Amino acid sequence: MQPFIPLIPLIARIFLSLVFLSSLAGKLGNFEGTAGYMQKMGMTFATEFFLLGAMVLLALGGFSLLLGYRAKAGALLLMIFLIPATLIFHTDFESKIQTIMFMKNLAIMGGLLMVYAYGSGPYSLDRRGSAS
Repeated sequence: MQPFIPLIPLIARIFLSLVFLSSLAGKLGNFEGTAGYMQKMGMTFATEFFLLGAMVLLALGGFSLLLGYRAKAGALLLMIFLIPATLIFHTDFESKIQTIMFMKNLAIMGGLLMVYAYGSGPYSLDRRGSAS
């Protein structure tokens, strides 16, 4: 086996988590602006509640993935966030950028499904203390 292969799941988890943790940082830094955008997109009911829920999912899932701690559960939390976010905010297929964002989210979902199916890899808190 090539010596760098065991690092690939770690690198993949870092890349995936950065998408979600940077999104969380943006929402933390501009809560009111994000809430306004959500309302503009038709989420006029309990906007702050859903925004806070999204932020919780982003934080728990993003850090879970980054650290490889209960990474399968973290990937599931991020899917729970990503599916409605994609369907609500990125289905204007007449807009090229929204089509790209939709496809990007599908690709990210693919990566999350890989983590869910195969776990966090050897360099993770999930593996700490295990014999593998």
